[in-house]
Amino acid sequence: MERRSFIKKASVGAAAGTIAAPALAQSQPTLNWRLASSFPKSLDTIFGAAETFSQRVSQLTNGKFNVRVFAGGEIVPALQVMDAVQAGTVEMGHTASYYYFGKDPTFAFDCAVPFGLNSRQQTAWINQGGGMQLMREFFKDYGIVNFLGGNTGCQMGGWFRKEVKSVQDLNGLKMRIGGFAGRVMQRLGLVPQQIAGGDIYPALEKGTIDAAEWVGPYDDEKLGFFKVAPHYYAPGWWEAGPQLSFYVGIKEWEKLPKDYQAAVEAASAEAHIVMQAEYDAKNPAALARLLKNGVKLHNFSREIMDACYKAATEVMEEEASKNAKFKKVYEPWKRFRQDQNQWASVAEAPLQNYMITRR
Repeated sequence: MERRSFIKKASVGAAAGTIAAPALAQSQPTLNWRLASSFPKSLDTIFGAAETFSQRVSQLTNGKFNVRVFAGGEIVPALQVMDAVQAGTVEMGHTASYYYFGKDPTFAFDCAVPFGLNSRQQTAWINQGGGMQLMREFFKDYGIVNFLGGNTGCQMGGWFRKEVKSVQDLNGLKMRIGGFAGRVMQRLGLVPQQIAGGDIYPALEKGTIDAAEWVGPYDDEKLGFFKVAPHYYAPGWWEAGPQLSFYVGIKEWEKLPKDYQAAVEAASAEAHIVMQAEYDAKNPAALARLLKNGVKLHNFSREIMDACYKAATEVMEEEASKNAKFKKVYEPWKRFRQDQNQWASVAEAPLQNYMITRR
């Protein structure tokens, strides 16, 4: 009798457990968020990071948490994504933080600053070097929680109608280049222009600008810059490892269930890795096609690089002297950069240089 009673109770308990599991899963709310991107759909790699993120969040939550991605201009202008997240117009954004340099130059550390960290170093600084803590504290004043959102790797130095052989050749040149780099180049006589990605080609074609920088061969080929500006320069010293970011409004973030928050963190990390891998895989073939189309590849002269480095250092030191928020990030960032460059000089750089010259 006792044995039959025990079996009966066990069976009831097992059945209850079977019923309870789906009920627990169903207890989580179904959420539909909107994400505004700063990038056009035609740039499948940089825009695609947001799509990768969206797909993974949905998969990780069994379709209960869905984030719909909108390209630049569909909900808000490409360069107003942060404002839209702040205002609650959208729950999320995917953008480059240095677009908001005009609000505070400190934003640039969440993306790239002149002669800064390469992509691996930037990720290391954010994840392990205290960068995320510093940037989260900074973004809190804007009502935003920031997450890794991809990296392009070192970018190109841009497209020019004419060759630039000396610092003097930069004087009076109108170039699409924003943020910190624009301020640095102003010291050398260049006239910076901040233009969203989808609007660069028309400006270059009409002669509104004389030069433009965007990302690298894969994206630049899609945008067709080579058709109107044949001189392609490297390196993009202002973007050694530019990081994209996902923004979430703090109020929306705090309302999310913990497992949905975990899904956001995991999906953003995956999207970050995938973007870098795609660019590294696709850029070589794209550059080869550009060269076949008559593109003339150049490196900036040592004179130009030295002048830009000097100007960049002066601008950053001046900003640190008057902007406490900037200085709070800049000082530990600068030490991290020094340590990283010393370490790279030991093994990584010598091996990479050997393999390049081994050809």
